[in-house]
Amino acid sequence: MENKGKNKPLFFLNDRLYFPPVTEANAEGLLAVGGDLSPERLLLAYQNGIFPWFNEDDLILWWSPDPRMVLYPQKLKVSKSMQKIMNGDQFRLTMDTCFDEVVEQCALLKRKGQEGTWITPKMKEAYAQLHEKGFARSYEVWQDDKLVGGLYGIDLETIFCGESMFSSVSNASKFAFIKLAQELEKKAYQLIDCQVYTRHLESLGAEEIARADFIEILKGKV
Repeated sequence: MENKGKNKPLFFLNDRLYFPPVTEANAEGLLAVGGDLSPERLLLAYQNGIFPWFNEDDLILWWSPDPRMVLYPQKLKVSKSMQKIMNGDQFRLTMDTCFDEVVEQCALLKRKGQEGTWITPKMKEAYAQLHEKGFARSYEVWQDDKLVGGLYGIDLETIFCGESMFSSVSNASKFAFIKLAQELEKKAYQLIDCQVYTRHLESLGAEEIARADFIEILKGKV
């Protein structure tokens, strides 16, 4: 049984490319502090069920929460009203055509209960490097040739790790998410990692699973 005590000591990373086991995370899911945002470290993190999340003036914080919010693509829920939008011509979807702009829009989005953004300039640069290497992908939603929504994340070939999404027009980000899930189902992806619970994600069919189960799927043991 995992010890979820709040008083677990934090692991401070150095130049060594290493993360402690996710079972060492504290009750909030915080696993480690420090290190860098190099493409190699970021990939190692995602491959082990870990992701960075921190404010601009903080040290880099690395998380692996338990439980984990995920969407199994085949369990996607599309409401009747959203189905009409999906079948209509209100939106147009592209992929990987303006990654940097999607990330920028996600950074600019004001979120309830959150001051500023965790998508700092260093984070933008780091994910741009992952995009150049083919690991980070974006889905863009257009209306009348204007970018009105989208999302981005890390593609691990059988799991897509969602990072952030934005919408300047109602239902635009939901359109992108549904298109993503439908594509991944066709490609037999195991799941979309949504990281932490939100009511919005739950309405689309996402659910919480034990971190141990998530890691088993991530490692290809399921």
